[in-house]
Amino acid sequence: MNKTELVEAIAKDTDMTKADAERALISVLGNIWKGVKKAPVQLVGFGTFKHTKRKARTGVNPATGAKIKIPAKTVMTFKASKNPKY
Repeated sequence: MNKTELVEAIAKDTDMTKADAERALISVLGNIWKGVKKAPVQLVGFGTFKHTKRKARTGVNPATGAKIKIPAKTVMTFKASKNPKY
C-alpha cells in the first residue's frame, strides 16, 4: 500500500474528503516524528516508535566492490505490538 492508497482508505472509512484525509495522515505522521525526538511514542495495541542510534560501519559499494565508510546516525524504528487490536 502506498500513500495514495492509504489516503483513499482513510477517506472511505471516515467519510472525509481525500484532501482532509491526506492532511490528517500528514498531521499524524508529523506528530509521531516530533514526539519520537523527545521520547518513544507508544500506541497501545499497535506498536512503539523510537529513536535508535546506529554505529558507524564499513559497507561495500555493490557497483564497484569498493569498501566505504558508513557514518553513525540516528534513525526512527518501529516495533509492532505482539497482539494488535486494529
